[in-house]
Amino acid sequence: MNYDLAKPCAKCPFRTDVAPYITQGRVRQILTGGADFACHATVKYDDDGDGVITPRSQHCAGVLIILERENRPHQMMRICERIGLYDRTKLDMAAPVYASIKAALAAHAKVHA
Repeated sequence: MNYDLAKPCAKCPFRTDVAPYITQGRVRQILTGGADFACHATVKYDDDGDGVITPRSQHCAGVLIILERENRPHQMMRICERIGLYDRTKLDMAAPVYASIKAALAAHAKVHA
């Protein structure tokens, strides 16, 4: 997984200008689970619609921005920063992304599985 994206893609579920489309439970899992989350625009989809992470896949910039705003980077963010694969100063912190985990959860509260 690469950490080169500086701003969220046009359909990022963590943008404030995109109607919520994932469940609150999924948002919680992504933002508090401590694992990588690939930008869907960089994932290769097979014939069944299943996403496959490739060597070119990128970590979701929306997630990175929220976690940095909260001062809660997950372990891989820290590791990648230490070895020069991630530079948080390059993130577009003015991008239309939820201000916090709490705000993202609240926005997605009405989305049902």
